[in-house]
Amino acid sequence: MAATEQKSGGIVETIKTVVYALVIAGVFRSLFFQPFWIPSGSMKDTLLIGDFLFVNKMAYGYSYASCPSVIMPRFGINIDAANICGWADGDNTRLFGSEPERGDVVVFRHPGTGTDFIKRVIGLPGDKVQVRDGVVIINGTPVSVEPDGQFVETYDAQGPQRLTPRCENAAVGRGGDCLKSKYIETLPNGVSHSILNIGNQSSDNTDVYTVPLGHFFFMGDNRDNSSDSRVRSIVGGVGFVPFENLIGRADRIMFSSAGTSMLYFWTWRSDRFFKAVQ
Repeated sequence: MAATEQKSGGIVETIKTVVYALVIAGVFRSLFFQPFWIPSGSMKDTLLIGDFLFVNKMAYGYSYASCPSVIMPRFGINIDAANICGWADGDNTRLFGSEPERGDVVVFRHPGTGTDFIKRVIGLPGDKVQVRDGVVIINGTPVSVEPDGQFVETYDAQGPQRLTPRCENAAVGRGGDCLKSKYIETLPNGVSHSILNIGNQSSDNTDVYTVPLGHFFFMGDNRDNSSDSRVRSIVGGVGFVPFENLIGRADRIMFSSAGTSMLYFWTWRSDRFFKAVQ
């Protein structure tokens, strides 16, 4: 009898330990840092497919979007952040809120789908933003853009989704060099970062967008391969992003895998360990 009770008590203690660990992990993820795995190439070459980073949630304060979503299709689990913290949704405000700076790389919830996106802040509330011939114009003044050589990557399937990159040098066979023109863009506040160009397309010439108060305008650094604020959410883009949808700032890449899984250590990119996001 004593042995049975001892065994039963051991199981209960194990369950308690697991539950406590999950609660602590959930609180930590909700309040401080959230892991994020880069799934697409919209932020190349700042962020590559397979980069793994932690998002600083303290940077902009907290809203309903600070709660984690738990999506595991294989197990039929689909718990959205709004299901947990929906009570805090709807007023476009944040607790301990601090607005992002132009040029910050931010993870946010897509205003239409709720999916986590990562892009760069280009337009602040009240700004007028336009793209003309591929150059961003903010409040009537074009940003500085300087040529910076070429970005070269291998034309092959990338990441778990097995995506193939778009190339400026047209059709490239598997294993060939896929090229994109590279530039250094400097925003009005002096923040400089790399952007890529593939060719001329409709998103290189836009109307003038006036960013509403309490909203932000985002663009990907891989300018011709990014679904962002240049396209309204109702037609597949992002549109203006409400302040409350911001999750946090991406500050540093922890490590990076060029393979289909972070567990394939032989595909890790050693030159990206602990690299600052600029």
